[in-house]
Amino acid sequence: MLRPPRALLLDFGGVLADAPRQPPAPPALVRRLFDLMGGAVSAEQIAADLTEGGRAYARWRDDVGNSDDPIELPHAQVWADFVTVTWPEAARTAVQEAATPLAYAWAWRPEWQVRPGIPEALRAAAGAGLPMAVVSNALCGAAHRDFLAAAGLSDLFVAEFYSDEAGLRKPNPRLAWLAADAVGVPIGDCWFVGDSVHRDVACARRAGAGAAILMRSPRTDREPSRPDLRPDAHTEDGHGLLALLSRGGSSPEDDLP
Repeated sequence: MLRPPRALLLDFGGVLADAPRQPPAPPALVRRLFDLMGGAVSAEQIAADLTEGGRAYARWRDDVGNSDDPIELPHAQVWADFVTVTWPEAARTAVQEAATPLAYAWAWRPEWQVRPGIPEALRAAAGAGLPMAVVSNALCGAAHRDFLAAAGLSDLFVAEFYSDEAGLRKPNPRLAWLAADAVGVPIGDCWFVGDSVHRDVACARRAGAGAAILMRSPRTDREPSRPDLRPDAHTEDGHGLLALLSRGGSSPEDDLP
């Protein structure tokens, strides 16, 4: 049995919304960088460096996630350290000066869609008086904010916390503590809902959340197993979360895969 929550802390990607994996070097972003630099770097080189830079940034994220105090890098440092390393100085400067709007363009997914059942689950939680906050690792949280606003969901959240704005990355428990403070509920009375065992369940455990709820997404299935990090309950989507909330937090064993 799970204690019913007094608040919900929810991840963005894989929980609130999801999208197919985009090309590592989106053509629109390649063209934007090419134009910004006046052709100082070829489109082919930009595409190759975006691809490898994205991979290097992903490796860095995995490495820092294993540290005691995971942090997030400023937008300008992401571009400088992972993408533009070999570019001419003038080109690097131009990218640095436009680092945040470029990060937004790199983060934005035209194919984002609200996950099934999420509007119903969020509105039911709000109707039951449960305050909610977003807790998400993000290259550019502003893109996530804009998507949720366009989807008509922003007003359901007390606050939204993104790693690039807070300077902290899950599983850093401080990100969850910030969200719990914002909703005015002790972390031990919050459910933490995410799709990653390594980031979300680990963050919930380190922060002392009342429960760690794992919502399955394609990313969940790609993660290596962590037998030491077992969530308190599993859901397939927002419909499953709503059912779990409707049962008052009970989690029958046959609900778990």
